[in-house]
Amino acid sequence: MRQGGNLRGALVALASMGIYATHDVIIKILGADYPALQILFFSSLLSFPFIAALLLRDPTHGTLRPANPFWVGFRSAAIVISGMCGFYAFSVLPLAQVYAILFAAPLFITVLSIPFLGEKVGRHRWLAVLVGLAGVLVVLRPGQTELALGHLAALGGAVCSALAAISVRKLGRSERTVILILWPMLGNFVLTGASLGLDYQPMALGDLALAGVIAVLGLLGGFLLIVAYQTGEAAVVAPMQYSQMLWATAYGWFLFGEKLDLAMGLGSALIIGSGLYILARERRGPSVNQPASEARLRAESVTAPRSILLRRLLRGKG
Repeated sequence: MRQGGNLRGALVALASMGIYATHDVIIKILGADYPALQILFFSSLLSFPFIAALLLRDPTHGTLRPANPFWVGFRSAAIVISGMCGFYAFSVLPLAQVYAILFAAPLFITVLSIPFLGEKVGRHRWLAVLVGLAGVLVVLRPGQTELALGHLAALGGAVCSALAAISVRKLGRSERTVILILWPMLGNFVLTGASLGLDYQPMALGDLALAGVIAVLGLLGGFLLIVAYQTGEAAVVAPMQYSQMLWATAYGWFLFGEKLDLAMGLGSALIIGSGLYILARERRGPSVNQPASEARLRAESVTAPRSILLRRLLRGKG
């Protein structure tokens, strides 16, 4: 019975990753005509009605003042910057290249868990980190390929995604779900809204509708992840995140004429392999802070909140 549940969970997770990849493809399509921050602003703005409907399910009472202002602010800043970096990177770089770099986030989580969480990282995980970082260098090919702002943005997105995951472990269950979702949205509205005064392009109605589709796909992907984790074991569901590389390769070839060359394939294999190894090692031994990377199946953003937060709201637990 459990084996059948694992298969269904894996298939639902694959569908979720396909939806997330479609979410990113639309970002790339719109990014050809509009500034990335403008796309992020309208996507998050159009996602707010859906998220507000979920926030109304929060049964707990209280103000929007966080119990841990520093870590809530830190996490919110990391999510906002990660979203800004990710939207820009998808707008200017090949899809597969962006995913390969973003997949390095578990490596950064492993390294950052030492100073932030007091984790002890053994030599096996250190070796995996080194292999994964070597894979990032293979993908970037410094000296052979001119590194652009998009590459820096993708790396920044991976690091900020790792910082957001680390901060979740510091916060634990001390904050209401409303605060964890709403504060990053408010920060995003302020920063991306301010950017509209610097570089704004009037959006056609059809393109504005596509920004709304981004919002819907981000939430739909999160809901499917909830179903996947409820159906199958985390050890089976979590590795499905790397299927986004297959979606990116297919979308990139079919829609944008992008090709996956040998260096990109090799670098991606090193990054994905090291990430899978780290996930496997973290599940083997007991660790108080262990789930820092386990909790991250998909990088959290304003348009795609963590599925665990959505699950809390659906269950009516603040």
